[in-house]
Amino acid sequence: MRWMQVASHRSYLFFLTCLFGVEFIFLAIDPYHRKDWILENVLVVVFLLVLFLSAKKFPFSRISYTLIFVFLAIHEIGSHYTYSEVPYDAWFQSAFGTTFNELVGWERNNFDRIVHFLYGLLLAYPIREVYFRVAQADGFWGYFLPLDFAMSTSMLYELIEWGAAEFFGGDLGVAYLGTQGDVWDAHKDMLLASIGALIAMLITLGLNMRLQKDFAREWSRSLEVKHPEPMGEDEIVRMLKG
Repeated sequence: MRWMQVASHRSYLFFLTCLFGVEFIFLAIDPYHRKDWILENVLVVVFLLVLFLSAKKFPFSRISYTLIFVFLAIHEIGSHYTYSEVPYDAWFQSAFGTTFNELVGWERNNFDRIVHFLYGLLLAYPIREVYFRVAQADGFWGYFLPLDFAMSTSMLYELIEWGAAEFFGGDLGVAYLGTQGDVWDAHKDMLLASIGALIAMLITLGLNMRLQKDFAREWSRSLEVKHPEPMGEDEIVRMLKG
């Protein structure tokens, strides 16, 4: 039964990978900025390798695989056009006769902001799966740690963007950074990723409160002190004596 379940999840991963592969190949053809496209996809390739290498021992749920697929599919659109030049306004205008920016009062291309929000919203739950199944982070920690991870990795990505822009410089650095003249761009991106992850964890929390019979007991147990002895220098002394 366990083998059949793992095989089912791996088959679903293969199906989504085929869909993503079609999109990846299509959007790899003549991107707006080839070097920026390469930079944007380095982490994608690394992430997919890790996902596949770990799939046998750690198959994600189909929900998590779907959320990951949706995020990567949207990211590929940004990497094809470069995030600051995705023509969503032109698409919207051709369909509805007005631009989306005019409709909501935006003054800049906010596709990058949307994707940062979706990073938290779509990937917080897969992150929760890892924490819950590997680190046994249940109760309060099963919701806080995915939020914390999304926030910290969002900050880390902004540092990587900054470093890459400084290293490559020129048009490539500007295209990859994509601040569009906003000095608070990195801060806003991190905030939106945090809000997305918070929403995802609140939804998960609400569902579990309703469906999980031992929710209150698990939450309470997760906040209990497991090791009452102080650590630090006290722990060093205990290890030396032991």
